[in-house]
Amino acid sequence: MTNGNEKFLGTYFDRDAVIRMARVIAILSWVVVGIYAFDILLGAGVYLLQYLRGFMAGMGLTDTLQNILYMLERPLHGLLYFAAMQAVSKGLLIFLDVEDNTRRAARREK
Repeated sequence: MTNGNEKFLGTYFDRDAVIRMARVIAILSWVVVGIYAFDILLGAGVYLLQYLRGFMAGMGLTDTLQNILYMLERPLHGLLYFAAMQAVSKGLLIFLDVEDNTRRAARREK
């Protein structure tokens, strides 16, 4: 943290680096969503083509449902990764705000 030209030496982190890290994590979380969205579209396309070409002719209902479940399971992992990365990104910013507000409150008490 800087006040004018003076840098406070009591912090163990660089505020600007934490903000950059939070932004990078937020951007990467959207990249993860894009990758998993492409994965589900590709998986659904392959499944549909296999069905139309007759490769699924001997499969029963449970086999078909299991293939659909495997296809839907991967994007669920992607959504969980997205939520976790967004939470980390926002959590870093929240911790910066808490630290800043704590220092501001300590200055007012003096």
